[in-house]
Amino acid sequence: MGRDDGEGRNGGAPDTELPEGLRIFGSVLKALRRAARLTQEEFAPQVRYSVDYIAKIEQGKRFPPSDLPERSGPVLGEVAASVLKAAAKDLRRRAGLASWFRQWAEIEEEALTLYAYECRVVPGLLQPEPYMREVHGSYLPPLTDAQLEAQVAARMERQRLLTERGNTAFSFIIEQHVIERELGGSGVTRSLIDHLLDRASLRNVELLIMPRRRIAHAGLNGPLYLAETPDREWVGYTEAHDTSHLFTEPNQVGAMLQRYGRMRGQALDSEASLSLLEHMRGAP
Repeated sequence: MGRDDGEGRNGGAPDTELPEGLRIFGSVLKALRRAARLTQEEFAPQVRYSVDYIAKIEQGKRFPPSDLPERSGPVLGEVAASVLKAAAKDLRRRAGLASWFRQWAEIEEEALTLYAYECRVVPGLLQPEPYMREVHGSYLPPLTDAQLEAQVAARMERQRLLTERGNTAFSFIIEQHVIERELGGSGVTRSLIDHLLDRASLRNVELLIMPRRRIAHAGLNGPLYLAETPDREWVGYTEAHDTSHLFTEPNQVGAMLQRYGRMRGQALDSEASLSLLEHMRGAP
């Protein structure tokens, strides 16, 4: 979707510079850590996270891991852990997302099946942090540092769907040229390919590459996203230039499903797609 898929991706800075819930949680964690007379360097290894990660959580630039309150219990005490759990209660994945994307984000969180076809950028659910920073850094008008951090934090939080929703089937079709563009340079591209290969190893993720040369192509209308809801109904989604459209009318959604199904046959199969990625990556 757009710049990636939705968190203000194709534009759209988030509605607030930093999600209020993130700032509050970070302040609470910092206060509890200091009350325990611990520095970040002392606290981080005891909860098994990096010092840099803890620092960014305290600054309101990262969503806290769901198990951070539990890990903090033996270090800060059970009362402090309960306070952290309460502070995290109102944090939601859609914080930091563009307003026009939030409806799809809610559908995405509950979907039984998710399909994505992209010809502009790697879908947001598959972007490693260096790549997503290049995506957001390319946005015009430029984002402030705070806006960029909020969008990166929101996108990284969304990516937990791939591992937390093991029963959701994810299918991604990405145009070969999207990766060959080398957005951010060769180092960013290598980290991107490594990340794609890692995500493709998950049992619930299918990753297909659409080769540069195709005599026929069912995706000429542009990127599309599809989701199967818990009610076993399908909805479609598209976006561009700070706008989006949700498709629920059966004939429209049916046409999108037909196009996606045809593209799955036109793209390289899973094995060939992974082989191509490994070839594009080159030697370790």
